[in-house]
Amino acid sequence: MGQVAWKGLFLSLFDYKTEKYVIAKNKKVGILYRVVQLSILAYLVGWVFLVKKGYQDTDTSLQSSVITKLKGVAFTNTSELGERLWDVADYVIPPQGESVFFVMTNLIVTPNQRQATCPESVSIPDALCYKDGDCPAGEAVVAGNGVKTGRCLQERNGTRGTCEILAWCPVEKRSKPKKPLLASAENFTVYIKNSIRFPKFNFSKVNVLATNNESYLKSCRYSTEHPYCPIFLLGNIVQWAGSDFQEMASEGGVIGIQIEWNCDLDKAPSECNPHYSFSRLDNKFAEKSISAGYNFRFAKYYRDAAGVDYRTLIKAYGIRFDVMVNGKGAFFCDLVLLYLIKKSNFYRGKKYEEVK
Repeated sequence: MGQVAWKGLFLSLFDYKTEKYVIAKNKKVGILYRVVQLSILAYLVGWVFLVKKGYQDTDTSLQSSVITKLKGVAFTNTSELGERLWDVADYVIPPQGESVFFVMTNLIVTPNQRQATCPESVSIPDALCYKDGDCPAGEAVVAGNGVKTGRCLQERNGTRGTCEILAWCPVEKRSKPKKPLLASAENFTVYIKNSIRFPKFNFSKVNVLATNNESYLKSCRYSTEHPYCPIFLLGNIVQWAGSDFQEMASEGGVIGIQIEWNCDLDKAPSECNPHYSFSRLDNKFAEKSISAGYNFRFAKYYRDAAGVDYRTLIKAYGIRFDVMVNGKGAFFCDLVLLYLIKKSNFYRGKKYEEVK
C-alpha cells in the first residue's frame, strides 16, 4: 500500500459520519412497514407478556418434602403361616414414611429355614447332575441358593439328580399363590403430606386443608372436588394410572404419583394449588414377561431354645409408589416499579444500595 493510501486511511479516522434517512412517499411500502411494526408489537404484548407472562420473574428451585403414612389391615390363612392379621408394620417396607414406599400384596413364604445341607432346587440349571463330579465342592451354585458339597443326590429310579448344597434349608419355595394374598390392600389408604417452598419469593404452602377440625383427615378422601384432602385409596391410585389393582397385585409393579405446583404468585395464595397425575412406571405391556412385576426377598430371624438360628424367608410381591414433586412460581418483576413510573428513582434507591 502506497504512502498516499496510508495518508488517506489515517485522515479518514477523523471524519464525522451521520445517518441519512430517506422518506419514501409510497403508500404500499408505508402500509407494509406499519403492518410489520404492529405484528412485532402484537407478538411482544400478546404472546411474550400476556400468554407467556414475560413480565414475571420465575423460581424453578422448588424445595419440597414428602411424608407418607399408610393405614389398613388384612387377614390371611395359609398352610405356612396359619391364620394371620397383617397391619402396617407387616406389609409396608421399609416402615419410614418417605417419598418412595412399597406395599406388599402377595408373597411366597418358606418357614423354618436352618443352615444345613439339602438338595438344591431342580429348577436351577447349574444344580443338575449325573455324578458327584458334576458338583465340585465349594463351588457356589449359579443363580442358586448355596454352595455345592461335592455330592450328587440322585432321583428315585433315575439317573439325573441335583447337587447337595450347604444353604438355608429347605431351599426357597417356588410356587406363588394364584390369587394375591393381600388383595384387600386395594382398600388401604395412604396419607401423602407435601410441603413446598419457593425460596426466591419466600412463599410456602402445604397440600393439606388448613382446618381445626380433627376429624377431617379421618373421613375425607382425595378427589377433584377435595384437592386438599391428602388421603388416597390405593385402588383409586392404580385405577387412575390406567391399571387394575388385582391384576397388578399378583406380580407387583411401580406407580408414579406426580404433584405439580405451577403457581402465579401475583394472584391470591389460595390460587396456588397442587395438581396430581398418576402413571404406571414399569412396563405394564410386559406382564407375561419373565421380568414382569416387582419383587424382592427379606427374612425374619429367630433363635430356638438350643441357641440355633433359624429364619422365615419371604419373597414379597407388591406395588412401589414413587411420589415426585415439581413446579415453578412466577411473580411480577420490578420492571414497572424501577423504570416506568414517575417515582422510579425512589424505588431504585430503596432496592439498590450504593457502597463506596
